[in-house]
Amino acid sequence: MLKGKNVLIVEDDPVFRTMLVGFLKSQGCFVREAEDGLIGLRSLKDEIPDLLLCDLSMPVMTGMEFVEEVALQYPMTPVIVISGTGNMTDVAQALRLGVKDFLIKPIDNIMTLKSSIVSVLKMQDSARQNQQDFSQRWLMDGDDAGLVEEELQWHISELKTNPQAARELLMGLMPDLQSRCGRWKLSYRALQAADISPVIFDYIWLIDGQLAFYMVDTSSGGENSTATALLIRACFNDFLRQQGNYLSSVQHLVAQIELGLQYSGYATPVKGLFGVFNLAEKQLHLIDAGLGGKLQVGEQCAMIAAGQWLGDQACNNPLVILPMSDAGGRLSLSNINHANFSVNFETVV
Repeated sequence: MLKGKNVLIVEDDPVFRTMLVGFLKSQGCFVREAEDGLIGLRSLKDEIPDLLLCDLSMPVMTGMEFVEEVALQYPMTPVIVISGTGNMTDVAQALRLGVKDFLIKPIDNIMTLKSSIVSVLKMQDSARQNQQDFSQRWLMDGDDAGLVEEELQWHISELKTNPQAARELLMGLMPDLQSRCGRWKLSYRALQAADISPVIFDYIWLIDGQLAFYMVDTSSGGENSTATALLIRACFNDFLRQQGNYLSSVQHLVAQIELGLQYSGYATPVKGLFGVFNLAEKQLHLIDAGLGGKLQVGEQCAMIAAGQWLGDQACNNPLVILPMSDAGGRLSLSNINHANFSVNFETVV
């Protein structure tokens, strides 16, 4: 799997860098080195590698600045961060920038690195097969049967035993509080208990005049809630990327995410709600997966009944289509006792 792969290592520690180079060459890789992020960017202009390994703590420009530049200029290049810090804020920021895995120094077993590289490269190869259905890309053959996650392939057991770190990671992955597309603005409000796994939210503005979003109550998923939430996030973002930021239906999205959960081997059913706001038609398409809620539009209020949980055939729950006024509306969640969560859709001039 690694033979003939082109790998760029951006690492300022010469001893650790030499160790990485030696191991990867022994696996048949072509390896290039850069001692800081600026040299790394110059090297990327010369040739784009199959994989990039980098540190976060580096001179000239920080590793996070380097990763951000790579995400902007070379978004299809997979990145694995190997860092001396396991700070959840750093992990969350790196994942938001599209990093495929985050490994902690020192690496006690070099085979951990190999396993991560192989998994990331397999996902990358599968993603290039545009004719392949998304759900099939999560399945591997032979010894690799099961799910290979696109994001955060490490420390599932650690996240189980450290709920505070898990919560910090989930909160760090929350998107900006406000976002705008044309004359429409999205904002959300979250008041959450500090000692309970949170309600998480994510959204993407689509190129065809729609807004896709979801909310998941991670406290409903037990000890595997954080890993499940990370998998949902990866499925949601990856599916929409592979669809060219176009979504045919909410049912299709939920069905594909449930396939990912089914084949993961660790994901657990959770409460969620998935939706698409069609800006042109001013309609909200919703599938409730256990949360329930209400849409307030002016003086009108529409209740949304809680359906089967995500992971329990939520894709078969009824599709609810609700009208939105020119002024917008507020979508609020129910069936959560530890949080107050709402999303506002409004027009701006």
